[in-house]
Amino acid sequence: MNEKPAAIAIVAHPDDIEFMMGGTLLMLQKKGWDVHYMATANGCCGTEKYDAKTIAAMRAGEMLASTKLAGMTWHPPICNDLEVFYNKENVAKVLSVIRQVKPKIVLTQSPDDYMEDHINTCRLAVAAAFDRGMLNAPCEPPMSVFQDDIVVYHAIPHGLMDPFRRLLEPEIFVNVEPVMQMKWDMLACHKSQKEWLDVSQGMDAYQKTMQDFMANLGGRSGKFKYAEGFRRRSWLGFSANEWDPLSEVLGEDVVPNPNYK
Repeated sequence: MNEKPAAIAIVAHPDDIEFMMGGTLLMLQKKGWDVHYMATANGCCGTEKYDAKTIAAMRAGEMLASTKLAGMTWHPPICNDLEVFYNKENVAKVLSVIRQVKPKIVLTQSPDDYMEDHINTCRLAVAAAFDRGMLNAPCEPPMSVFQDDIVVYHAIPHGLMDPFRRLLEPEIFVNVEPVMQMKWDMLACHKSQKEWLDVSQGMDAYQKTMQDFMANLGGRSGKFKYAEGFRRRSWLGFSANEWDPLSEVLGEDVVPNPNYK
């Protein structure tokens, strides 16, 4: 039985973790935590060159390379791109992973993100965390329930803004400068996505874009060179009392945002 505390990041697409929350997983890992990586979608639409089966296999290989490099546990996708729907079947699949991992911390995407796959993944992650102890909740494949406290943190969206172009303020900033090289190297594993974003979003400097986001958040922290930002979900239904394990575990590597309201 694994006695280490566990954290999991649940996102929509391969490379979403590397962009906005992988550094925090790495910082928890440095504190002895068991860290897990899951993208709900297989990346089958992120290409202008390959058929769906080919690109999905390529992107699975890229995720495996990234997680192997970082020593994280990878959980395979549950659906195709653009099919990340909030439905019973997908909740049951994510719930199975939550029950298997038994995380104390869930990192996921923002409920106000720029893309529906991201928003729906957020909903799936939140629902699965909430349902962890419900005996009769559909779970596929079946896993035993657990009742331990769990805390959900929502990352700042890609672009650092909501769908209406408003800058989003995180509740806390997490220092990721000590792990920026690994974060950079993990993102470099996603070679096919770099090519796709160059074409589809004009993101010529793939890794530099990630670095610029972290530098922006770091500057806003008033303390760190590079940071990731999170908003903590209400504890109601997730833990007995209000709890902030990221701040508790990472200590001086987390600062609150005085502009968060």
